[in-house]
Amino acid sequence: MSNPLRDARDRRLNRIAGPGALVFFGITGDLARKKLMPAVYDLASRGLLPPNFAIVGFGRRDWSAEDFAAQAREWILASSRTPFNETVFTQLASGMRFISGAFDDDAAYEQLSATLDELAETRSTGRNHAFYLSIPPSWFDVVCEKLSEHKLANDANPGWERVVIEKPFGHDLASARELNAIVESVFPPDSVFRIDHYLGKETVQNLLALRFGNQMFEPLWNNKYVDHVQITMAEDIGIGGRASYYDGVGAARDVIQNHLLQLLALTAMEEPISFNADHLRSEKEKVLAAVQLPEDLGAASARGQYTSGWQGGEEVVGFLDEEGFNPKSKTETYAAVRLNINTRRWSGVPFYLRAGKRLGRRVTEIAVVFKKAPNLLFTDHKDDEFGQNAFVIRVQPDEGATIRFSSKVPGTQMEIRDVTMDFGYGNAFTESSPEAYERLILDVLLGEPPLFPRHEEVEQSWRILDPFEEYWAALPTQPEPYAPGSWGPASSDELMAKDGRTWRRP
Repeated sequence: MSNPLRDARDRRLNRIAGPGALVFFGITGDLARKKLMPAVYDLASRGLLPPNFAIVGFGRRDWSAEDFAAQAREWILASSRTPFNETVFTQLASGMRFISGAFDDDAAYEQLSATLDELAETRSTGRNHAFYLSIPPSWFDVVCEKLSEHKLANDANPGWERVVIEKPFGHDLASARELNAIVESVFPPDSVFRIDHYLGKETVQNLLALRFGNQMFEPLWNNKYVDHVQITMAEDIGIGGRASYYDGVGAARDVIQNHLLQLLALTAMEEPISFNADHLRSEKEKVLAAVQLPEDLGAASARGQYTSGWQGGEEVVGFLDEEGFNPKSKTETYAAVRLNINTRRWSGVPFYLRAGKRLGRRVTEIAVVFKKAPNLLFTDHKDDEFGQNAFVIRVQPDEGATIRFSSKVPGTQMEIRDVTMDFGYGNAFTESSPEAYERLILDVLLGEPPLFPRHEEVEQSWRILDPFEEYWAALPTQPEPYAPGSWGPASSDELMAKDGRTWRRP
């Protein structure tokens, strides 16, 4: 007899992973400790992993399976989203194993192969394996080759094998193509999952629902009504201890090439035939292919480095004073670019992308700013008393959306002022939003790739960014300094002022 409390229309009932083993390379790194293991526990806590699920950690530590489980317990207690449940953890820990060795150690891969055989026998994992490469990109080729040599990535395997790759996907177009060739020489394209954790955020996915599920938005989503689009990712922290990674990378490669261009693609894409991975990716690829670079890269971009000073009542060091940095480094901590999309829908609508550290506050948002309404009735009002309507999608930290429009001020006079109407996930739904990595890891285990960019998207993103990087590298000067707690260098405001526009103040 069916359970009357379970609605067959609830798609969440079909989102439970089957048997399998998740192998984490680089399990002792920050990402695995703070995000990946807590996300796996949260999936188990929500009943989305089978009881026989297995986790294999691969790292240099001389740990036993019990040591690994003890460490995992600490990580989960510190960072999991759901309350800790001893029964859930005990069940999860029973499937934990640890492989001690370097990424190029053949003996370690032999041990991994034997361990996966043991898990197939004792926990009925079905020989389904996902290899999560939470490691520096310089090791990708070594790990993939070793997996192939030891027949851990083998078409003859009765189960499935998938590989998960964290960004960065190369450092330019040439390296991205080289990396893709290496990975896809071992795993077929449909088994390669490139993780951009922003695509796992609820609000990013909700952008598609807002656009294509509501009649009030899509008819206005074009160059007849939209003046411009601003996509912002601002952080209020510095680079901290990431000098070894960040120097030579910078804000544009770290954020614009992946996160912000993906948000641009989702904002500007045409409606896909379905949410099938091929259909969704195809529409994003069309947008990125249609991005037109400005003729004057200098006039269409800005970059900066934060200086020392005070932020939030705390004295902070400047970027060039951070430990491990060359005082003459030309790496930017702030980057902004203007792009155009050469399609009938978006022709003439500039897209402004900016990302930076040590800015006024932590926020990621997409602001669709509409053209001004003709000021016919309110001729006695100044233009700055009521401005342009805007639809703002807040990606983080306060997930939701805001609509800005003009309204009459209460009173006897016809006085107009801008007001906002707000939707927040936390207020509108009783369900709490899962962390991005929960959704993405579950998609990997289910073999559902719509939220993962394929190599065509990655290569188009580098095609867009590479000319800016080459232009900046040829400049004789360092990026323009800006004060911590500000909203970037003066050149960023000048970039907008040239077009008669200003940045939104989040």
